[in-house]
Amino acid sequence: MNKTITNLPPPGGETAEREFLDGPHSRWREFVFVLRVLREFIRGFRALHFLGPCITVFGSARFKEGHEYYEMGRAVGGRLAEMGFTVLTGGGPGIMEAASRGAKEAGGTSVGLNIELPFEQHANPWLDVMIEFEHFFVRKVMLVKYSLGFVVMPGGFGTMDELFEAVTLMQTKKITHFPVVLMGKDYYQEMMQIMAEKMLRNGTISPEDLDHFFLTDSLEEAEDFLRNRVVKRFGLKQQLFIPKR
Repeated sequence: MNKTITNLPPPGGETAEREFLDGPHSRWREFVFVLRVLREFIRGFRALHFLGPCITVFGSARFKEGHEYYEMGRAVGGRLAEMGFTVLTGGGPGIMEAASRGAKEAGGTSVGLNIELPFEQHANPWLDVMIEFEHFFVRKVMLVKYSLGFVVMPGGFGTMDELFEAVTLMQTKKITHFPVVLMGKDYYQEMMQIMAEKMLRNGTISPEDLDHFFLTDSLEEAEDFLRNRVVKRFGLKQQLFIPKR
C-alpha cells in the first residue's frame, strides 16, 4: 500500500533520549538537544497541518487479528472514517493497525505517528501517511494538538499515559470540550470504579472530573457522543462538519 513517509530529524542514536534524561550535561549538548526538538516540532506541524478533522485511536499494540479488541478497533476506525474523520493512531500494530485498517476499508484516511521502540512499534501497512518521531513527548503533543478527541481502547501503560495526560489537560483547563471515549466496558469498569470509590471519596479528584470520560461498547453511542462534543467545541452545525452515514 502506498504511503507518504515523513522522516523527522534523524535519530541521535539509540540512547540519545535516555542520556538526555539522565541528568544535566554540558550547556552546548543541552542546546543542541533543544534545537533537535524544535526541528522535530516544526516538521511535525508542517506534516499534520492540512490533514482535516482527526480523531485519535489508542490501544494496545499486542492484540492480533481475530481478537475481540482488534475487531472492535477495526470497527471503530471504519465508523470514524464514515463520519468524515481522519483516523490518527500511533502507527504501530495491534489496535493501532486495526483502526487504520478499518478506516482504509471504509474509504477514509489513516495517519500514523510512529516512534521507534526496542519492540512492537513497527509501522502498520494500512497508513496513508506515516510520520516518524524521535521523542515521545513531541509525538504526544502532536496527537493532542491535531485531534478533536480520543477513542481509547484496551491497552497498557502507553495507552494509560495518553489517556490520563489528556484528562489532566482537561482537568486543569488547558484544553476544553475534548471528547474522550473509552471503548471496552469490561476492560475499563474497574478503573472507573477506583476513580469513583477511591479518588473521589478521598477528594483527590472532583465529581466533574469523571465527566471527562464516556464509557461504552456501542459504536452508535460513541458516534453520538463525538458528534455532540465536536459540534459544541467548534460551534458548527452538525451537517456542515460531519456527514451522516
